[in-house]
Amino acid sequence: MLLHHYRFTPDTTLIDIESLKARLDRDASPIAAIREVLGDIRRRLDERFKSGADIRDLVLGRAWCIDQLLALLWSRLDWCDDGIALIAVGGYGRGELHPHSDIDLMILLEGDDDTPYREPLTGFITMLWDIGLDIGHSVRSLADCEREARDDVTVITNLLETRTIAGADRLLARMRERLDQPDIWNSDAFFQAKLAEQKARHQRFNNSEHHLEPNIKSSPGGLRDIQTVTWVAKRHFGTNIIEVLVQNGFMTDADLRIASQSRAFLWQVRYALHMINERAEDRLLFDHQRAIAALFGYHDTPGRLGVEEFMRRYYRVVTALVELNDMLIQNFEENVLQHDHEPGIVPLNNRFELHGRYLRIRGPHVFKRRPSALIEMFVLLAQHPDIEGVRAATIRAIRDHRHLIDNGFRADLRNRGLFLELLRGGGMVSRELGRMARYGILGKYLPRFGHIIGLMQHDLFHIYTVDAHTLRVLDVIQRFRTREGREEYPLCATLIARVPKLELLWIAGLYHDIAKGRGGDHSTLGARDVQGFCSRHGVPRRDTHLVSWLIEHHLLMSTTAQKRDISDPEVIREFAAIVHDEVHLDYLYLLTVADINATNPTLWNSWRAALLRQLHNETRRVLRRGLENPLDRQEWIEETREEARALTQCMGGECLAVDALWETLGDDYFLQYSASEIVWHTQAILQAGPEFMPLILISAPTEDMTDGGTKVFIHTRSVNNLFAATAAAIDQLGLSIHDARIATSSNDWTLNTFILLDSDGQAIRDPARLKEIQAHLIEELDDPDDYPRIVKRHTSRQLKHFRVPTRVLIEQDETNQRTVLELIAADRPGLLARVGQIFMSFDIALSGAKIATLGERVEDVFFITNTQGAPLTDPELQKALSERLRDVLDVEAGISTNP
Repeated sequence: MLLHHYRFTPDTTLIDIESLKARLDRDASPIAAIREVLGDIRRRLDERFKSGADIRDLVLGRAWCIDQLLALLWSRLDWCDDGIALIAVGGYGRGELHPHSDIDLMILLEGDDDTPYREPLTGFITMLWDIGLDIGHSVRSLADCEREARDDVTVITNLLETRTIAGADRLLARMRERLDQPDIWNSDAFFQAKLAEQKARHQRFNNSEHHLEPNIKSSPGGLRDIQTVTWVAKRHFGTNIIEVLVQNGFMTDADLRIASQSRAFLWQVRYALHMINERAEDRLLFDHQRAIAALFGYHDTPGRLGVEEFMRRYYRVVTALVELNDMLIQNFEENVLQHDHEPGIVPLNNRFELHGRYLRIRGPHVFKRRPSALIEMFVLLAQHPDIEGVRAATIRAIRDHRHLIDNGFRADLRNRGLFLELLRGGGMVSRELGRMARYGILGKYLPRFGHIIGLMQHDLFHIYTVDAHTLRVLDVIQRFRTREGREEYPLCATLIARVPKLELLWIAGLYHDIAKGRGGDHSTLGARDVQGFCSRHGVPRRDTHLVSWLIEHHLLMSTTAQKRDISDPEVIREFAAIVHDEVHLDYLYLLTVADINATNPTLWNSWRAALLRQLHNETRRVLRRGLENPLDRQEWIEETREEARALTQCMGGECLAVDALWETLGDDYFLQYSASEIVWHTQAILQAGPEFMPLILISAPTEDMTDGGTKVFIHTRSVNNLFAATAAAIDQLGLSIHDARIATSSNDWTLNTFILLDSDGQAIRDPARLKEIQAHLIEELDDPDDYPRIVKRHTSRQLKHFRVPTRVLIEQDETNQRTVLELIAADRPGLLARVGQIFMSFDIALSGAKIATLGERVEDVFFITNTQGAPLTDPELQKALSERLRDVLDVEAGISTNP
């Protein structure tokens, strides 16, 4: 074992081997006796775990017990000679066993002929299965070990961790001699292979240790990272003795202490996972996080959930392990892979130089003599994007000296100037702020940032810790400036090139969520925090006001786009009045897009992109016209009609028929749709004729469009259950509704448009799939009384874990003479159809809907009236509607409505 030495003392109270021997001699079948002993061992160890025993005693103690049991069973077999041995490999070879870990065994043979051993080995392995041990086994000769180790790095990795359980111990020594040949995975080749394995493994987890449901073994910062470092060290130094590793400069006592303490915590979590699940489990799923938090003594408080505090500790532990792993891997690469050549040295200044393509300090006392170099180095890295990284010795020096960042350091004008220089550098700012965070400098220099490290919110919406989300926001902002960003975010790429001061966006990104976890409105508190930062760093008052405004309003644009009717001129005017000018608008748009993308990859879809772009464009139009000269509702309608009329004339439209149709549609229709959409509808309706029903039109974005959803336009007779029936039919197709616009003509025809996305949040473009959707809707809606079946699809494991009580908020939209109902509820299949049914039972007419799914919950907004087109102003009706929605939806979600 390569971590801090621990003198494990076998506990004979866990297993009485002499008593077991005697019982096996008496019993005809040993199965029952051994099963009973294994059950006793597990219960005793579990009891000790719950009472707080040292996790090392439990993990090593279980392995020791299994050693005794296997050795006893092995000794009861008749072997023809001593050319065979029972070897523990892998984790068991390290002497570690969690409650349900696999017991990896190798039957090692001296010769290639296994014939004399087949019968007893078959009986031995069968017995191990029968008594309930989770074993993995192989039978190899010495020659097999050498041959397979040459071909497969995983084989030699397993064979590095071996112990003799029973049989001829000399065989293990002979195997190791054969594997120590210089042409079998020498240090360089072994390191490269293990590094490639680690990179591939990290890539499966998006190179982030901050996942909602991490894998404590395989995620970055997990147990496998510790093992990778120890495997590399074992292969290179050929020893398990810790002192040799320290003497060779590969690790320090501080490194070993961090690794040992972190491993002990992860062992505790893994033991708890196995115990709770009664099987091997390395995924820290939502289902288990609360149970483990309670087991570890974390309790809910008015400010934080116990599970959030437990996960905060987890994230801090794995963050420290990621930092340690980075440094040790870098150290090994420098001292193993580059030992045969010395890179060129290029001085950058008196404190730093380039060693090849890596930055390093020019002496061991640089940070002690000039602490400001702890900030200066990141300025240099940002200014030289071709520098690949930092030398291991320099990383260790950073860790050893970061305690120098105290109040005096933060008050030093030189350090403040350096930090502002980093933000203003225009280079790889996000990369270096991320590196500062990883090396523990950012949290020291900005204590407010230090407070959010590892802070998580126990939901499916915020899938990263607050600090990881913040750094991802900065990464997305940086991406706007790249060639790939210009293709993925064209408007952002245009805007970021013209904002006056990019550093203000970096500051806003750093501080927008910095007040989370402190109680109160994090936007207001964060705005106050950033004012202090700007004051300390000499940011001009006007810029301070802009950054503070951005943080205070960083949710405004997404909320307006997703919850307000942005086809309403009054909504745009109100938003423009808050934004005030195009500079504020552009900064806010950039921050909003980055924030959404960095919160949860599933949130950014083509429809949200279209909504935000529309809001930005309409607001810019209002601002350029002038807030003192707003475009009123009637002007908006007339402009749209005139533009649509010009298009219909160009396309050969019949003016009398067009006018007659338009007279039946009402003003709201011309607010809700663009001129091109109106022409599309008009031509199809006139061509179909009055007897054709329902008319279903589908329009998908073209391949070169970067945003938008698939539009489904339905023109049919107006009936009460049409929205509910449509929602149910769309749900049957496995598609999701993200926007609904409902208009009813004066002659009782309805013109409904739904924006649809597939399960991946993308528009549907495949022509065959579009025809399928059209045919399905026609079939289901041609007779609305034949109501489509509301789907009963399986609710995902994650959604089942959360209980989101239904909330209903009702307010009046005086301008448009309608009622706005906001519904917050647990997400589940068929939700919209069920809501539509409830509206129908209350004789409620729907004029529009905004649908937003945020992790485990939905936040949907419905614009409703009664069947006469008047808002719902009766308090009793509002109360009854709210209660019905809560009762029905809570029962379906499995939430008790009893007080």
